[in-house]
Amino acid sequence: MNSVFLHIDMNNFYASVECAERPDLDGVPVAIAGSPEKRHGVVLAKNQLAKKYGVRTGDTVREAQTKAPGIVFLPPRFEKYDKISKKMFGICNKYSCYVEPFGPDECWLDCTQTQKLFGGGRRIADELRERVHRELGITASVGVSFTKLFAKLGSDMKKPDGTTVIDEENFREKVWPLKAEELCGIGGSTARKLSDMNILTIGELANSDERVIRKTLGKSGVDIRLAARGESIGEVREAVVKRDVKSVGHGLTALRDLTTWEDVQTLVYYLSELIATRLRKYGMKARGVAVNARAYTLSRKGKQAVLPYPVASSRDIAENALRLLKTFYDGTPLRSIDVAVYMLSSEREPQQLSFFDDGIKSAYSEKLDRTIDKLRTKYGKNAVIRACHAEQDIFMNKDLGDFLPFKR
Repeated sequence: MNSVFLHIDMNNFYASVECAERPDLDGVPVAIAGSPEKRHGVVLAKNQLAKKYGVRTGDTVREAQTKAPGIVFLPPRFEKYDKISKKMFGICNKYSCYVEPFGPDECWLDCTQTQKLFGGGRRIADELRERVHRELGITASVGVSFTKLFAKLGSDMKKPDGTTVIDEENFREKVWPLKAEELCGIGGSTARKLSDMNILTIGELANSDERVIRKTLGKSGVDIRLAARGESIGEVREAVVKRDVKSVGHGLTALRDLTTWEDVQTLVYYLSELIATRLRKYGMKARGVAVNARAYTLSRKGKQAVLPYPVASSRDIAENALRLLKTFYDGTPLRSIDVAVYMLSSEREPQQLSFFDDGIKSAYSEKLDRTIDKLRTKYGKNAVIRACHAEQDIFMNKDLGDFLPFKR
């Protein structure tokens, strides 16, 4: 039996949720922005009409106003989006127990077995779209294919509110002419390396010499080549199966550009607190720290390093991330920062103790973090905050939850 994968993507998620509750916004360009009342910050999401005007996620409020005169800005309501997201996943679970999230507004389904019950991939996709629209008030696009990545490509082809089927007969016609970077798993760096080899489309990648790809990109290059050929099917994890945690990270686009080192420190410490909290939740420590920064010009730089001993405190993560940032930060205004930790190990594993002050400070920092956890659990998350987070206009003090793509 051929595999049947679906990928569902709710269109313009945040903006669609807001517009569904506001009939008066019909026919009006709408954007969800960090701080619309102060007229600064960046666009987090936009509706279809704003998109037609050229408004992009990451645009400043002023840029969006210039592109779309009369655009309406609304503040984000993450609790509301979380509720709608859970309802969407609940609908998907009616059609398969194999549902794998890829963010709060999209996921894969493996309907290979359940298609016998529900009538084939296209029918399931159309029924999913109809139910999402009827029950949640928003539209969704669905891709259907025999591989996971082709299903995701399909969900991008007919927006808003469409079903695209990519099968073994038509994938060369539909997929191969697309740009290589449109294939999930090919980032900017890989796309540039492929371009240097004059590989610009998915088809050219599929028909490339495997030996050359392996030599240039290693095993990951071989994997994406197989995916382009439709030979890497993949699997969708069962909803109840927990992922092995290999890294923990948080990234955030600031409400305004970070123009000073103090701004950078403020955001890095915030991200590091979120990471440290999750490490304690998982009962893990990390020996690797990575940081990535995106400038206002949208150029990116990043660096990572292995630490002499595992850490789990927010102070250790932040100080090491800032140390790495200093190696390439030149004062250029930054739009977003990502911090991540890797090389994870259980906190119960024996650890090599340090005779130096750093090891002692690290142990005290972890103990302090756990004490703060207890205070926040008892009195609220804002019972204890860092001084630098008390009066800031860089981010909203809101944990975005465990959804990819906000965190790795």
